Amino acid sequence: MNLFEGHGNREAKIRYLDADFQILSPGSYVVCAMTGKHIPLDELRYWSVARQEPYADVIASFEADKRAGVLPVQKRQG
Repeated sequence: MNLFEGHGNREAKIRYLDADFQILSPGSYVVCAMTGKHIPLDELRYWSVARQEPYADVIASFEADKRAGVLPVQKRQG
């Protein structure tokens, strides 16, 4: 049995760390904080340690950073 088998179709509770995560409560997926999409644990690649949130993809992660105001301000040329 691998790490993700045997936990049914329920949400896992995760502690997000730098370049890793710790499973606090077994499950087969987490829910994207921006889209609400279910993310299978073996496909989880993007999260925020500071906000303890998972993201479905890089775009959702970028949008969360914009929402949180953590991106550097860029000046428009013109």
